[in-house]
Amino acid sequence: MSKFLSIPVTSSGTQLVSATDIKGISQFSTISVKITYSGGKVVTITHADITSGTAMRDIIQDAVVAILKDSWTVVTKDVVPTFAVSGIAIA
Repeated sequence: MSKFLSIPVTSSGTQLVSATDIKGISQFSTISVKITYSGGKVVTITHADITSGTAMRDIIQDAVVAILKDSWTVVTKDVVPTFAVSGIAIA
């Protein structure tokens, strides 16, 4: 069963990001988190500058763990980041 994170994006509404088949989640820079999938796809989440640390990565990672622990009937997890998300790109 596929599971998804529901992430609010400024001026774009809420977007879904797959929470399954993830190889890694990294704080790529102070303004972006990259999620890498087994098939080679990469999702980049651009957010407000956090200046240092891995706070946004931790928020995404904790949400992935939470949705994967949930019952198979629960397929989305609302992510409420403390930093504004300005975009989500798939490559």
